[in-house]
Amino acid sequence: MLIRPIEPADHETLWSVMEETIRAGETYAAPMQMSRDDGVRWWTEGKESVLVAEIGGQVVGTYYLKPNQLGNGSHVANAGYLVAPFARGQGVAKRLCEHSLSEARHRGYLAMQFNFVVETNETAVRLWQRLGFQIVATVPRAFRHPTRGLVGAHVMWQSLEAD
Repeated sequence: MLIRPIEPADHETLWSVMEETIRAGETYAAPMQMSRDDGVRWWTEGKESVLVAEIGGQVVGTYYLKPNQLGNGSHVANAGYLVAPFARGQGVAKRLCEHSLSEARHRGYLAMQFNFVVETNETAVRLWQRLGFQIVATVPRAFRHPTRGLVGAHVMWQSLEAD
């Protein structure tokens, strides 16, 4: 798997990776009817870096990395991940997360925090926990799931400092 910086030529493919997840409305707090252009802007603008994962020249996933907060909170990284529907269950999210953790350490971040992991996204929650994240809080009824109603959102955190 090749993980590389996104290029403008990747935007159409990026949207194809994003669209089903956004339209389903089960894991990201984003408008389910957003347009391609709005979706690409939402994913790419204001991020420190956006990368894509390729297998055999085909984009199968993406992640962004950015400071979780500005100023005195900028030592904590934040990241988001999307995997193409056809590539799920193949370890893409795991590799993207591992890459982002390594990249965050390389850039001098001291921790990584996910601010809003929908509690019903159990596959992601288990993966993040296996990769060293802990649930530090759950905000009750923070996400309006399209089929399960109001569900909680976890704040997940991991230190990136050497032991």
